[in-house]
Amino acid sequence: MSAGVAAGADEAVTGAGGVTGMQPGSVVHARAASLPHEPVEGWQKVSGEPTTAAHELGAFAGTEFGLWEMSAGSMLDVEADEVFLVISGTATVEFLEPELPSIDLEPGSIVRLGEGMRTRWTVTGAPLRKLYVVEGGS
Repeated sequence: MSAGVAAGADEAVTGAGGVTGMQPGSVVHARAASLPHEPVEGWQKVSGEPTTAAHELGAFAGTEFGLWEMSAGSMLDVEADEVFLVISGTATVEFLEPELPSIDLEPGSIVRLGEGMRTRWTVTGAPLRKLYVVEGGS
């Protein structure tokens, strides 16, 4: 990986300079990386004007990993089989199906989601950013 990746998170995340993902020995500064947001789909929007951004960083041992972010608001989602670590921001995740107790997220929270879970995410204030790991990488 070029020296630009080590020097600038934006290059690794946005793909500037032809960078498409992380390679051994590279670094992405997860809190500083620029992620372009898009509005959530109509069926997902519950309240506010939530937007999300995602960027796959690479694959390792049969898993895909990357960054995902959600702005303030509330949205519905159908989950993948995933483990994630909250990097910044706070949120509440309500489990609609199956019905489980809600969880509060903050930096350092590690969460396991199951394929097909139906959830409601509510972010207030600063965007919630997470590092995710899902099955399916090469």
